[in-house]
Amino acid sequence: MTENSNPIREKVERCTAALREKLDGTPVPGIALVLGSGLGLLAEQMEVSCTVPYEELGDFPVSTAPGHAGRFLFGTLAGTPLVMMQGRVHYYEGYPMSDVVLPIRVLARLGVRTLILTNAAGGLDPDFKPGDLMLITDHITSFVPSPLIGMNIDEYGPRFPDQTEAYDHDLNELLLDSARAVGVELHQGIYLQLTGPQFETPAEIRDYRSLGADAVGMSTAVEVIAADHMGLRVAAISCITNLGAGMPGQAHLSSEEVDVSAALAAGHFSTLLACAIGRIAAEQEK
Repeated sequence: MTENSNPIREKVERCTAALREKLDGTPVPGIALVLGSGLGLLAEQMEVSCTVPYEELGDFPVSTAPGHAGRFLFGTLAGTPLVMMQGRVHYYEGYPMSDVVLPIRVLARLGVRTLILTNAAGGLDPDFKPGDLMLITDHITSFVPSPLIGMNIDEYGPRFPDQTEAYDHDLNELLLDSARAVGVELHQGIYLQLTGPQFETPAEIRDYRSLGADAVGMSTAVEVIAADHMGLRVAAISCITNLGAGMPGQAHLSSEEVDVSAALAAGHFSTLLACAIGRIAAEQEK
C-alpha cells in the first residue's frame, strides 16, 4: 500500500461512483433515512423515482438479515425529497466494520448532509413497552470495534473526532417538536450497541442497565460514529420491540417478536418521520 492509498477509501469511492452511474442524473437529496429491522413498510409510502439494489453496486455490502430488503430508494416522502436505505448490513453478518459503515460513507460522498437512522431495539427501561419509540440522545459502543480503526482518511474527517455531540442537538429538538405536533410519544434515552446475533442474557441486561443504557441493539451507533466523522448531522430513533431478557413481562426472545412489535409501531413511526423530514427540508432551505 502506497503512502496515499487506502483500500477502505478506494472501496467507498468505487461504490459511490457505481451508485452515481445507476442514478443516471437523478438528483441526490440532502436528507437520508436508514430503515432498521421490521421498519421497511415505510418505504411503501414513498414516491420512488429510482431504485438501486445493493447487489448491483459491485463490492457494496449486501444485506442478509431478515426484513432488510437491501436497496436504495430515491424519491419523495410526503412531498419531501429523500434517499432511503431499505435495510442495512450488520457486524454479525460477518462483514468487517469498514463495510458495515461503508453505506453511510457513500451517502456522505454523494452529498447527503443530514442522516436519520432507525433500528429495532430491546428496551431496558421497565416503563417501555413494545411499539414505543425512543430518540437516541447518546450511545455506548465499548462492546464493538470502532469503525475508525486503521489509517485515517483525512479528507473524510479528523483522526480523533469529538463525540460530545454525536447526535445533533438541534435535529433532536426538531424531532421532539415534530412528535408533539403529530401527537406521537417519543421517549429519550441512551442506546448500547452489541455485536449480536444472539440476544442478551438476563445477567448481561442487568449489567447494561447498570451502565445507564435505556435500549440495546446490534446496529446504528457505529454508523453514527462514521457519519459524525464525515461531518453529517445525525439523529437516530429506536423502535422498542421487546424488553430485555429477564425483565418483568419478557419471556423468550425471537426475531418474529421483533417484526410483530415493529409492525405495531408502523403507523406512528411513519407519521413522525414524514413530519420531521418535511421540517428538516424546510429548515435546510432557509
